[in-house]
Amino acid sequence: MKKFNFRKVLDGLTASSPGSGSSSSGNSGSGTGGGSIQSGGTAGVLREEIQETLTSDYFQICKTVRHGFPYQPTALAFDPVQKILAIGTRTGAIRILGRPGVDCYCQHESGAAVLQLQFLINEGALVSASSDETLHLWNLRQKRPAILHSLKFNRERITYCHLPFQSKWLYVGTERGNTHIVNIESFILSGYVIMWNKAIELSTKTHPGPVVHLSDSPRDEGKLLIGYENGTVVLWDLKSKRAELRVYYDEAIHSIDWHHEGKQFMCSHSDGSLTLWNLKSPSRPFQTTIPHGKSQRDGRKLESCKPILKAEYKTCRNSEPFIIFSGGLAYDKACRRPSLTIMHGKSITVLEMDHPIVEFLTLCETPYPNEFQEPYAVVVLLEKDLIVVDLTQSNFPIFENPYPMDIHESPVTCTAYFADCPPDLILVLYSIGVKHKKQGYSNKEWPVSGGTWNIGAQTYPEIIITGHADGSIKFWDASAITLQMLYKLKTSKVFEKQKIGDGKQTSEIVEEDPYAIQMIYWCPESRIFCVAGVSAYVIVYKFSRHEITTEIVSLEVRLQYDVEDIITPEPETIPPFPDPSSQLPSSKSLSGSTNTVASEGVTKDSIPCLSVKTRPVRMPPGYQAELVVQLVWVDGEPPQQITSLTVSSAYGIVAFGNCNGLAIVDFMQKTVLLSTGTIDLYRSSDPYQRQPRSPRKNKQFIADNFCMRGLSNFYPDLTKRIRTSYQSMTELAESPVPLELERCKSPTSGFATRTPEAAPGFYRNELPAVRQRNQVHHLPDHVNGHCTSPTSQSCSSGKRLSSADVSKVNRWGPGRPPFRKAQSAACMEVSLPVTTEESRENSYNRSRSSSISSIDKESKEAITALYFMESFARKNDSTISPCLWVGTSLGMVLMISLNLPSTDEQRYTEPVLVSPSGTLLTLKGAVLTFSCMDRLGGLMHPPYEVWRDPNSLDDNEKGRKRKLVMNSPSTSQEMGDQQYAVVCSEKQAKVFSLPSQTCLYVHNITETSFILQADVVVMCNGACLACFCANGHIMIMSLPSLRPMLDVNYLPLTDMRIARTFCFTNEGQALYLVSPTEIQRLTYSQEMCDNLQDMLGELFTPVETPEAQNRGFLKGLFGGSGQTFDREELFGEASAGKASKSLAQHIPGSGGIEGVKGAAGGVMGDLARARIALDERGQRLGELEEKTAGMMTSAEAFSKHAHELMLKYKDKKWYQF
Repeated sequence: MKKFNFRKVLDGLTASSPGSGSSSSGNSGSGTGGGSIQSGGTAGVLREEIQETLTSDYFQICKTVRHGFPYQPTALAFDPVQKILAIGTRTGAIRILGRPGVDCYCQHESGAAVLQLQFLINEGALVSASSDETLHLWNLRQKRPAILHSLKFNRERITYCHLPFQSKWLYVGTERGNTHIVNIESFILSGYVIMWNKAIELSTKTHPGPVVHLSDSPRDEGKLLIGYENGTVVLWDLKSKRAELRVYYDEAIHSIDWHHEGKQFMCSHSDGSLTLWNLKSPSRPFQTTIPHGKSQRDGRKLESCKPILKAEYKTCRNSEPFIIFSGGLAYDKACRRPSLTIMHGKSITVLEMDHPIVEFLTLCETPYPNEFQEPYAVVVLLEKDLIVVDLTQSNFPIFENPYPMDIHESPVTCTAYFADCPPDLILVLYSIGVKHKKQGYSNKEWPVSGGTWNIGAQTYPEIIITGHADGSIKFWDASAITLQMLYKLKTSKVFEKQKIGDGKQTSEIVEEDPYAIQMIYWCPESRIFCVAGVSAYVIVYKFSRHEITTEIVSLEVRLQYDVEDIITPEPETIPPFPDPSSQLPSSKSLSGSTNTVASEGVTKDSIPCLSVKTRPVRMPPGYQAELVVQLVWVDGEPPQQITSLTVSSAYGIVAFGNCNGLAIVDFMQKTVLLSTGTIDLYRSSDPYQRQPRSPRKNKQFIADNFCMRGLSNFYPDLTKRIRTSYQSMTELAESPVPLELERCKSPTSGFATRTPEAAPGFYRNELPAVRQRNQVHHLPDHVNGHCTSPTSQSCSSGKRLSSADVSKVNRWGPGRPPFRKAQSAACMEVSLPVTTEESRENSYNRSRSSSISSIDKESKEAITALYFMESFARKNDSTISPCLWVGTSLGMVLMISLNLPSTDEQRYTEPVLVSPSGTLLTLKGAVLTFSCMDRLGGLMHPPYEVWRDPNSLDDNEKGRKRKLVMNSPSTSQEMGDQQYAVVCSEKQAKVFSLPSQTCLYVHNITETSFILQADVVVMCNGACLACFCANGHIMIMSLPSLRPMLDVNYLPLTDMRIARTFCFTNEGQALYLVSPTEIQRLTYSQEMCDNLQDMLGELFTPVETPEAQNRGFLKGLFGGSGQTFDREELFGEASAGKASKSLAQHIPGSGGIEGVKGAAGGVMGDLARARIALDERGQRLGELEEKTAGMMTSAEAFSKHAHELMLKYKDKKWYQF
């Protein structure tokens, strides 16, 4: 435990120059505000030493587990003995799934797409073929699979692979039509090659095309069936090295499958037909069907259909065979969805899918190809889903998927992560959510049941919350590195359904997804839940176990203000904040709704975008809407997106802000406490000289620049589109408009488009005698096609400006651009809607390339951070009081004092007073997060109200008073005379001493980049500041000393999705959306990294391979080749020779046999492997012992019978027999 003495640091600061540059070692003279706030003369302020328990040894970055559906899947494989499933993707990833909890992710270093996967059945290994013409052998006998060998083909492209059961020789087909053979053990090519020109007839003049199928005959392992794309099928005799028979068909072949007896095989073709061939008559198929074809007018021939991409032919002992195929629908059914067809006897069942089918596999009872297959399920891999169909029931139900494959059911727009939550929450949420689960699933167990998994030592509850584009919220149980959905909340049910032609106020703003979730705030202790939507609304939810029917209370808020320009003062010119009491205007009532302002040429005013339901609404148990607050159009301008949100259950207040200002709402009394522009928070102490702008002449220009930036900014790769036209980055680069170029340079640049209305002041609420329901409409935020910072809410559209518009926009002149280059990260959902990943990445880099630290030209100051806390509201206060900390995009920290009624009864009747406290602190860059620490360095949590059911049927529960947990000492003696405020911005972090408001420590986190996400978290009973930087670095700093504990270059920011969804939580946990369908979890805790190996599931478990069925004497005699086929003798180097070295190159893997010990995690991996080996050896010894005992018993019985027989005939003569 290291002691950090602030007194020594501050003593050193007194000797330093106040104007010297700040460094990470303790200088405090580098803030955006100047030295008056961060004076160096603070020696002796701290009288006690703070013990910091955290050291750098506590931290290490490590990926833990990946949840969700594999993004852009391409391949599928199944091990029928181990019962594990593998999925390959276009990005080179492989996901291996077993029983719930067994979920492994591995990645090819090249990132090449996975073409095909092949399990070495019951061997604990997997072969992958990738698009860079490389084969890889993965070792699955360790918790983190590693590549043992790789083989890269230099001159041919791989098209198909086949590995016979219990064989060590892999057949590889290529685009040139050749077939190569690879030894799995050494991963070296055999000299045995089947050339395409030898496989086809010499008289054939055309190339047969790539190899599309390879399989050995179930009847004779020495015969290899080779399918070529042009319709040619060859049965190759491996021993005699010649073609035994050839089959030709006019249509291209897509797939082939054998009948288990090896006498017939089925082909699927490009015209939607299935052909069945008999080896005895290869001249033509003995059966041809077009399952979905219709008879033509002449009645002779069925019309062709879409290609059947894959067909499987599976036999059953007691019923007709199954023929299962994908595709093959008629062309005239263009609107039909992708389908899987199951033919069983005379019945044909078509299963329509929601997404295109990538691959499917039929799961069978036996791994032997020469036995009755007995299919029991079909695994269907779709582009965005994984389903398993039960074949044992006539209606073919699907299995309930135990994996979290539906994270992306609606695109994820935001995330939140909570570790070490109250333990009863998971059970409560699950009990509510289980009532709404879908029905009709198969009653059988999930067939992918391989592997083993233990909970491990980590037992604290974790919950992940995801917000989605359709307005839904999902709560997930994330405990012990698993993920299971608990509860789903649909926020769109609060609003009326939009009807076509029902006005244009919403439809002209956004074409779809007006309910998309933008921000989430959740208090697990009080169960208060709050969301902010893309249409500029806020909904407050309370949790109840009982169903109610009630009206939804709604409020409307005007939040619009405008200034012409800002002149940045020098640091020393910031005036001291005057006494706020003299600045307060007269008390004024501000109700939830406002009157329409008549203005010439303005058609929209006081209109929200969405309409709240006016009728009583039935609310099921769970989260129930308490209040809806919507921002409205003001003077023809739409409201801006919400950039910050916070709720206090103890105070009964919700606060939110955007680029225009701040709103504070009392959700207990259902009234607005404050609605004001950001400038009015300063009053006369504004450090920036801002001038009100003149009235705009062209209102329509701004009105057309609709408020929502559109959901394509949330998930640009999921084809969401806004009706407003966008301008790509290339178009912006080619545009001659310097203003537009300037906007692209600055992430937080904002367009000065405010109306010169009078600035509202600070108000106290007056509760009306009879409260009527306030109608709420929701208003979306401004559409922006330009690159902006997360917190800036630009009011310009992405369309190209006309020359007249350019002249109007450029009226400031060349010397006064109306933008300021600061940046923030409170609203990272803003991104460029471009067409390709490359252009999006390039545009993002350009948008951040300017000097983003200057603060001299910003015309809008967004509210970027809010935080409720019991703190010292004013300088040199002696007692703490309820406060709201406000952070802005200019790096300003303001504090608003809250005057709450003293008793519970008065809280519902007496007004709440809000007023500026006079506190003004400054940082460099937009403020991201706040936190508070006590005098001993312990983290102080905001106060909260203990949850109670608002709709409880118990009278005692109803009459119980509110129980508040303040999480801080109630008297100044217990508190001492100090608090420490931790404030982090995009550029730096500072620790202030309260109430003196002295800057004790400052750490410049980055100069060349900016912070995207920052959180104060608890780990190992100590607090630290965790930051994720745009350059990919994850940094951890101790508190309150801000000493760097960890700085790792983890992940370069290549997608705005990562910035939008990255979040830290307690106990060293973090997550982000790594793809549109997957969540990546990671840890920065050394302890968890050390224990991770024990928490992961085992992919391979010792299972005895089932014995082959006894074929019987007659089948063995007449059913096929009675000779055993020795592949080693045929393909080995002794008989086949060596392959050409230029054909393929062997690459040893990092997980090779000689290096497996280090690849699996050191000593833990060694122990795990030793344990597995002992288990296998013990199991085999036990089986051997059982067999030996059985043989001894049989021998004794035989000896006994033989002895009895001898005694019976001992004295008889030969003629007596």
